[in-house]
Amino acid sequence: MRPKNDSLPAVFMSSLRNRKNRRCPDQIAAEQTSPVVASYNVHKCVGRDGKFDPDRISKVIHELRADVVALQEADSRFGERTGLLDLGRLERDCGLTPVPVSGGSKAHGWHGNVVLFREGAVRDVHTVKLPGLEPRGALVVELDLKAAGTLRVIAAHFGLLRHSRAQQARALVELLNARETQPTVLMGDLNEWRLGNGSSLNTFRDAFGTLPPAVPSFPSGLPVLALDRIIANRDGMIEKVEAHDSALARVASDHLPLKATINTALLDGPVAK
Repeated sequence: MRPKNDSLPAVFMSSLRNRKNRRCPDQIAAEQTSPVVASYNVHKCVGRDGKFDPDRISKVIHELRADVVALQEADSRFGERTGLLDLGRLERDCGLTPVPVSGGSKAHGWHGNVVLFREGAVRDVHTVKLPGLEPRGALVVELDLKAAGTLRVIAAHFGLLRHSRAQQARALVELLNARETQPTVLMGDLNEWRLGNGSSLNTFRDAFGTLPPAVPSFPSGLPVLALDRIIANRDGMIEKVEAHDSALARVASDHLPLKATINTALLDGPVAK
């Protein structure tokens, strides 16, 4: 079989063709009846206009109307990591509670990864230091959600180097193989735009089965690269994977948020093989 054309010009042209058919966020929100999960690289709250504006990021998160949100780059990266968002406001305005992470007293999460959830309880939190030349990490969280039942969420931010991404994907698959099987959603900025044989995402096929179609999310002003991903280990468990392409989201960060609905009837379906 001939591999898919994953050259940058081909990806760019495909994104331009698909953007014409993208639905507006208000239309998507009006149709939401199932639980929603979302992933958002907030770029340290610095928008495309160069302004540091955490309030703007909070407003975009509010627009998502999600039950679980995985954030990347929510802490400062160098020196003592410091949280950049007003988590109290997010809880008041959006009903989203941060999953507590032990470690730095001023940081929101783990290597910038934060998981927020609505109406539920945290069963377990596990921090993972991912391999590679850059400091990267993942959060593995088990939640009991009122809207969706028991769900494992892996929030991750992969590196910029291709070899490191391959190592990081293998590390997460090995972690899943070592833990009890349960419905799992992997969300985050995986920094992988390739779709062919050279993609590090192929490592996930044994653990997650057929991956959902790539949805461009970067750069937010004219998204052509599918750097952000939401995938699950139950066939059909996630549906309607879409970029949240609002006017505010286009400027608040260099990534658009990605969101998907959960088919709760399939949470107990067979594990991907």
